[in-house]
Amino acid sequence: MDRAVKREAKSQSFDPSGVGKANGHFIGLPWEEDESEVVVMAIPWDVTVSYGAGTADGPGNVLRESLQLDLEDSFVADAWKKGLFVRPPDEALREKSRYWRSKSAPYLAHLENGGSREDFASTLGLINEACGQLQEDIYKDARSIFNQGQTPGLLGGDHSTPFGLIRASVERFPALGILQVDAHMDLRKAYEGFIWSHASIFHNVTSRLPVQRLVQVGIRDYCEEERQWAALHPDKIHVFRDRDMARDLMAGHSFIQICQSIIASLPEHVHVSFDIDGLDPGLCPGTGTPVPGGFQFQQAVFLLEQIIESGRRIVSFDLCETGGADPWDANVGARLLYKLANLAG
Repeated sequence: MDRAVKREAKSQSFDPSGVGKANGHFIGLPWEEDESEVVVMAIPWDVTVSYGAGTADGPGNVLRESLQLDLEDSFVADAWKKGLFVRPPDEALREKSRYWRSKSAPYLAHLENGGSREDFASTLGLINEACGQLQEDIYKDARSIFNQGQTPGLLGGDHSTPFGLIRASVERFPALGILQVDAHMDLRKAYEGFIWSHASIFHNVTSRLPVQRLVQVGIRDYCEEERQWAALHPDKIHVFRDRDMARDLMAGHSFIQICQSIIASLPEHVHVSFDIDGLDPGLCPGTGTPVPGGFQFQQAVFLLEQIIESGRRIVSFDLCETGGADPWDANVGARLLYKLANLAG
């Protein structure tokens, strides 16, 4: 029995207008992983964060708060029937993140007080090894999901986590483009000595993987090193700064015109990498590195929908940096995750 037939049989006993059931599934949906078209890996990891910790709790928080979402999507008819499964966060992985975070935090404090990396060379090497192994595990999981004919997503955790997923995606779709919604460029090389830093994810992607295009949107906090790396790769990296988009709007350009300019830079197959700090920080105050400015929620949703309207496909995606103990961050994150999953495939 194929996945669609299994879901149709189960849908007869599921009330999409009822109370979200605490069954351990995203929004209380009834589907198991083998019945779903979209499978999201939950990665509770924040070892290299350089400002506010806590994003490792994001996947669990998003899963818990998702129960109060409604299932209708005005852009995708019967979206809930599509089949979405979010894997519950692995507590053993969460404990591993806590352990390595306990090693990285003193090292970061040492650097901030003028200390040398060499004083922590052994610890730094072990952290890099642990983070590298995580990326290998994520790559293997993502490749397995693709091989099952499903669409993989990832729910972080910090923004270092999707490298393995993007690696698997570019293997499957060699002309892959990436839409990165983010306050930061994340183009630093081995930031603070961390090879797999959250601030280095797209330096790693553009230097290690044959992606066709990286389109960065909402950027408003970056350093000289990152600006120079983007300038060295003008054919591969296209940057739409928050400042420039805001000025275009104030000068009378429509938002749809801006979206069309962004999307014109993307190839047919797209990975969406959504750092939640790409939104206005009022929507995500608990994220690791909030920055004033950014998208309003419906602007972000409109941009994502325009990808589909253009005839392009979202073939994989990630949502990262949803942090904080306040349910508000997870509420917004759950809604973004549902929209990404509904549009993907």
